Amino acid sequence: MTGYGLATADYANAKYSVEIKSLNSKFLELNLKYPKAFSDKELILRNVCSKDIERGKVSLSINVERSSGEVTGATINTALLSHYYNQLVSVNSELGANSTNLLQTALTFPDVISYKEESVSEDEWNHLYQIFTQALANFNRFREDEGAVLKADLELRIKNILAYFKSVEELEPKRIAAIRDKFSQFLEDAVGKVNIDQNRFEQELIYYIDKIDITEEKTRLKSHCDYFLQTLASKEANGKKMGFISQEIGREINTMGAKANDAQMQQYVVGMKEELEKIKEQLLNVL
Repeated sequence: MTGYGLATADYANAKYSVEIKSLNSKFLELNLKYPKAFSDKELILRNVCSKDIERGKVSLSINVERSSGEVTGATINTALLSHYYNQLVSVNSELGANSTNLLQTALTFPDVISYKEESVSEDEWNHLYQIFTQALANFNRFREDEGAVLKADLELRIKNILAYFKSVEELEPKRIAAIRDKFSQFLEDAVGKVNIDQNRFEQELIYYIDKIDITEEKTRLKSHCDYFLQTLASKEANGKKMGFISQEIGREINTMGAKANDAQMQQYVVGMKEELEKIKEQLLNVL
């Protein structure tokens, strides 16, 4: 969701610039800064940004730099100011009051200072709108370039998880055999080989192995990873959706770790968790 776009152009002795910046946010937070003359165009700008940007903390800034001959500002009515000032001096003299700041006081009287109402022509607005759309296009191009980098990184993280997953699959048959040998040796040391009830031993072993079986977790983890990659390849904005999928991937990884009962498998699970955390960090910046 981070992005930056800038466009500038000259028109009628003035330089126009439009700058768009955005940071991560769960929703669209749009802040507009523009000259007062364009205040009636705010709704148009907001609607276009809402449709095109969707999410992010967005700052849109419009700046107009006019040449010295085009600068307009406040106008002082010198005749009225002089009239007010002379009256203040006369009253001040009669009262013998402090005569400081009389001019400043006169400037605050009604109609001494007037402001010209700013307005823009339709041609000027059309010109500015073209600059705005160019800035927006540059902004989206920036985000597309960043998105391509994010996509490649997310694909790599999922592939790394699947690589750890493959190592877990290769290790699992050895894990079951190691557990059987461990339990068998423990019973032989505890009660002696001749005193072991093989039928009961097999029943208990099957029960225990069933409790730590990760077949379902493996199936779901593989399915979630494939679904994540499919969603990532979509042209739609699926950042939130991929966030939900990553949560499901995390659940399967955690359950697999709880059932591992094997140091080597736990290492693979830790590796998967590290990759998943990197995925979650990156998803904060995906629409």
